[in-house]
Amino acid sequence: MLEKSDMKNERFSSYYKAQHIIPEEEWDQFMEALRRPLPTTFRIAGSREIAHALNDAIKKTYVPLLSDVVFEGEVVPPPSRIPWYPEDLAWQFNVSKKVLRKQQAFKKFHSFLVHETEVGNISRQEAVSMLPPLFLDVQPHHKVVDMCAAPGSKTAQLLEALHSQDTATATSIPPGLLIANDSDSRRAHLLIHQSARLPSPAFMVTNLDASIFPVLRLPVTTADPRRGVKKSPNQLLFDRILCDVPCSGDGTLRKNIGIWKRWQPMDGNGLHSLQTRILQRAMRMLEPDGRIVYSTCSLNPVENEAVIAAALNSNPDFQLIDVSAQLPELIRRPGISSWAPTVNRTINTTFDTWAAYDETLSEEQRADSKISETHWPPANAESLKLQHCMRIYPHLQDTGGFFVAVLERKPRKSGHASVAAKRDAEEADIAVPEAKKVKLDLTGLAELQQSTSSLPTPMSEDDSSHPLVSDTIEVDAPASSDAKKDTFKGKAKLSDPSFKEMPYTFLEHNDSTLISCIDQLHLTANFPLSNVLVRNPAGDAVRSFYLTNDLVKAVILNNDYTRMRLMTSGTKVITKQEAGRGLEAQFRVLGEGLPVVLPYIDPSVIMDAEFATLRTLLITYYPLCASFSDPFRTAIENRSPGSHIVRFPAGQSNDSTLSHDLLLPLWKSNVSVTLMIDKKAKSALSLRLFGEDITTAARNGGKKGPQASQLAQNTGDVAPDEGAENEAEDVNLEDEGDDVAEQ
Repeated sequence: MLEKSDMKNERFSSYYKAQHIIPEEEWDQFMEALRRPLPTTFRIAGSREIAHALNDAIKKTYVPLLSDVVFEGEVVPPPSRIPWYPEDLAWQFNVSKKVLRKQQAFKKFHSFLVHETEVGNISRQEAVSMLPPLFLDVQPHHKVVDMCAAPGSKTAQLLEALHSQDTATATSIPPGLLIANDSDSRRAHLLIHQSARLPSPAFMVTNLDASIFPVLRLPVTTADPRRGVKKSPNQLLFDRILCDVPCSGDGTLRKNIGIWKRWQPMDGNGLHSLQTRILQRAMRMLEPDGRIVYSTCSLNPVENEAVIAAALNSNPDFQLIDVSAQLPELIRRPGISSWAPTVNRTINTTFDTWAAYDETLSEEQRADSKISETHWPPANAESLKLQHCMRIYPHLQDTGGFFVAVLERKPRKSGHASVAAKRDAEEADIAVPEAKKVKLDLTGLAELQQSTSSLPTPMSEDDSSHPLVSDTIEVDAPASSDAKKDTFKGKAKLSDPSFKEMPYTFLEHNDSTLISCIDQLHLTANFPLSNVLVRNPAGDAVRSFYLTNDLVKAVILNNDYTRMRLMTSGTKVITKQEAGRGLEAQFRVLGEGLPVVLPYIDPSVIMDAEFATLRTLLITYYPLCASFSDPFRTAIENRSPGSHIVRFPAGQSNDSTLSHDLLLPLWKSNVSVTLMIDKKAKSALSLRLFGEDITTAARNGGKKGPQASQLAQNTGDVAPDEGAENEAEDVNLEDEGDDVAEQ
């Protein structure tokens, strides 16, 4: 543990004083704030109805409970709302871990937060990290890409915005999509885990270098053949792009105190080029009326204003947007137009211009230097309106340090070349790094290479060839789980053999296994059969069904999934369940998939039950059907074994209140029934409704116990393991952090 007196770094102080990012009279406040621990901050997630219900619980139950708390002779302040966050849905509190462990009221509040975080209703997230998605202003119809998405807290915000029309019980299927991308495969898998908390048919995860994100295609469009216009593929362009780029992360000093010892300015210098290339790539991927948000958790102008200036000067179609009127209670400072980069670790900021520095270099030094002209303020810095960037400092509102900039295309003037025409010339700019190049054996490749050989490749330091697109390559068509796949022309098979994920196969709407599943689960005729995919190898039995929206399906069908390194797509909603003795295997609705499937379940098959039934299902793993009171006892005994849905209507009982209907999946075996949500979701639900964890797992330390296991053996019941498929990792209240580049 670093003592406060040791939280100092002479290079840090010298460098930032030279940048004049803080007025001299505020410098001591700024440094003192950096040495204080960061408050615990969180936001209420999920659908608006659920979010406001949880928020009311915090306001009406926990804030009064935590007011006037005295611990070891000192008054402990209760949680307070973050004033600038919309609808009061973000909170912060500043108490020590000792208080959380030993003070009973705070201990109870901490337990509530942990359980709700585990099931995705609360996101433990640094306050300033919540800003970029707010300025992006995502709507349900938008096509969105998060270029550097892991660990996923901002991605979750974007997904919630895409699903702003969700209700407390059902998930909407938005027409837009969100692609969450990360270049690290391990971190990309973390995104998949995090996204399970908000299942979405509009969600995709890719594992790509953001600076060379490939051109994605949508279905070909056919113009009027009488005019001699041939079919042409459509490039997928995005309405909203988040570039929360890897950075040196010195804005996170309050939580990453190790930075005090290792900070040096060359970290930011080394990242400048990558950050610029990511932003430039985003500019080429944007719809004409789209918006980009660029952000870092760094204070360094070389990673911030210098990147913005370099990108704007490389693409004069763009401009910074003044968003100072948005979030009026957020205290921020404008971006700066002058800074002094250092050329070495000794904080040598004596070179006023790149030319002055370049004159001192030998040819060998110039070839090895990672410092470029764009590290310095450009001559037109003032005209770029860099003051529209936003700087967040720790001493202003007790936060971390942060930087945000919002960019859009300039309004088009008549007579200018169309954006689409320019885009056609830009598509070949994206090169493939040597490690990801694949050998191609395509008819006519030589001619295609020759036709593109003269195009520039400014977006990559590698000179390898662009992933060429052909319109005469066979691609996988929608397939049946019990029939061979057909092929049709339209998508290039430029596969990446190093990518080992399972394929994505859309089923025919009349697939026999799918139809059997629909019948078993009583799904209605408007269930989107054509958007169901499976991910098992060809010839293997189908075990799980995934659901996507139309746009996600179009992206999958018109692009090679290995080339786009697609890690997951849509959301898993239904899985096959092995039954007990004498019973055939059946399909069941997954707990996380129920909100997506619910609008398509025949309302007549949904059972109603009372609070007492819910309490029994939470307390006991496999309660006997005969142990319930009527009318639920008769209803469940008359049902055949398999998957069922139960509704607990909104209302109030002696010890709990439901603000909205609660619908949950059940599995009925021969003589018993079990609640099909994982144990952490059970605990969170129990705490929310009854103020305590009454589940068997809580009493037995997470184990089902010998009585439950013996009951299953004696009755021949085989109930699904409700925690096996979507078990969240152990969660504490440490926030997920920002994308700090590893040094």
